[in-house]
Amino acid sequence: MVSRRRFALFVLAALFVVYCGLRPAQAQQVPAQVHDTSALKVPPGYHIALVEFADLECPMCAHENPILKQAAEQYHAAWVRHDFPLPMHNWSFQAAVYARWFDTKAKKTGDEYRDAVFANQVNIETKADLQSATAKFAKDRGIDLPFVIDPQGRLEADVRADVALGDRMGVHETPTVWIVIDKAGSGAPNYEQVLDFNKLYSMLDEAQAQTQSPHTVARAKK
Repeated sequence: MVSRRRFALFVLAALFVVYCGLRPAQAQQVPAQVHDTSALKVPPGYHIALVEFADLECPMCAHENPILKQAAEQYHAAWVRHDFPLPMHNWSFQAAVYARWFDTKAKKTGDEYRDAVFANQVNIETKADLQSATAKFAKDRGIDLPFVIDPQGRLEADVRADVALGDRMGVHETPTVWIVIDKAGSGAPNYEQVLDFNKLYSMLDEAQAQTQSPHTVARAKK
């Protein structure tokens, strides 16, 4: 039997999806006041990066996650994912630690775990639910999940370091995403925050044009 709280969460999630699909212009995010630009860079081998700070328990992060994934693939953009678990969420910090542990197996596995948590978010109500979902994820991939996931506290420290970085960058809500470009001849960071995800693709079109790379422009038009 579905608990009343879980049913309520399901209804709220459904309403949220409808809201996001009809998101008005005034629902834009408030810009972050960037004080530290150290994370706003493009990894080698890419011309564009999507730098994201997300909370695995955040409904909006779950909604935007497949959109960001598709955009990164379509525009051959690096998707740099940072953890920013919010204090009001009861299992998001532990989920971020689990994701870091799966990263140690393979970065692809860690990202698949994040995607799986977002996809199953409405069914995760407690830390016990998260543990069950995590154990199933590991078992389905033939991975042995240890009883103590982070005995030295190193993964927790990594998550806290991401939170501290987000604080320095002015992150105050999730998801917070910047489009960063590698613009030839410019010594300064070239970035723009995505304040309205309905404009993500038009912003990426503009960012791609600014890289002045005929190869990547042709790729996007396919």
